[in-house]
Amino acid sequence: MAAVPALHTARVIQVPQPYLLFLGHAQETTFMKTALGLRDWAHDLCIGEYRCESTKVSIGLPHLDPASAYRAGARSLVIGVASIGGAIDERWIDYLVRALEAGLDIVSGAHSRLSSSPILKKTADRLGRALIDIRVPPVGIPVATGRKRTGKRLLTVGTDCALGKKYTALSLQRQFQARSLDADFRATGQTGILISGAGIPIDAVVSDFVAGAAEMLSPDAAEDHWDVIEGQGSVFHPSYAGVSLGLLHGSQPDVLVLCHEAGRERIVGLENYRTPDLREAIDLTERLARLTNPKVRCAGVSLNTSRLTEPEARQLLREVGVSLNLPVADPMRPGHELDRLVDACLA
Repeated sequence: MAAVPALHTARVIQVPQPYLLFLGHAQETTFMKTALGLRDWAHDLCIGEYRCESTKVSIGLPHLDPASAYRAGARSLVIGVASIGGAIDERWIDYLVRALEAGLDIVSGAHSRLSSSPILKKTADRLGRALIDIRVPPVGIPVATGRKRTGKRLLTVGTDCALGKKYTALSLQRQFQARSLDADFRATGQTGILISGAGIPIDAVVSDFVAGAAEMLSPDAAEDHWDVIEGQGSVFHPSYAGVSLGLLHGSQPDVLVLCHEAGRERIVGLENYRTPDLREAIDLTERLARLTNPKVRCAGVSLNTSRLTEPEARQLLREVGVSLNLPVADPMRPGHELDRLVDACLA
């Protein structure tokens, strides 16, 4: 049986830093995962935010135009907002051209290639600027083998998209390292790749090779090594379940952490679909994961309580933990709840 390719074959992203984060025409934060992720996990690399006139939200960084950002040290503009379907919004083109003219390269995690815009390509060529697409998978991804790999793996899974799988994985990886464990964060989306510098954009991989890409991302490792793998989408989301299932099988996780947002009752973008009951989500995800790892287990729940006050959040974490008889924590609120979740992951 052929060996699974090692991680070093995954594409390493080279992006000029620091960043100016472009928020487009965003009216709320649900689709600002890239901007928020970079602000929270690579804050030192973020010079400011650049907004369109109609933008109604801010991520709390200085508002700078491209010329001011360049003078402050920025060397690339990162498109920090995603559209449904991953396209480059035509309304953004004039703003992106201004960034190129100010001396910034443009970085995008959209499915659409920046160079597919004749205006952007012509301007970048004229000015000698780079158009950098993050959502490009490496060549030579194999079909998954299902072969049992050495090492330990944790995968964050969700009841929906855009609710904290990346934040949970990054937090747990840092918690593992704080306990002197050998642990790597494995990025599967454009924001995680920008934060870590390497990874595979799983949702850009041809469907037959998604599980193979996950195997490639988390290859054989030492028995005490942890790969903490960033989840994508949800097996409960009608639009993205295929990507999530391929990632689940290829990751071959030993441990699952279910992610959910407090108060979210409907699937984002598909209001006719309810988010699943947490017990139902744990049960079905474990059963699906057993195809490639019969010993998989859910260690607990990561609950996004960002819309709650501190007392409200702590009370809800306690209540959900009791109802599920599992550790429940918000990884962005350190404390005994998070300690219990980490303990359960490592048990």
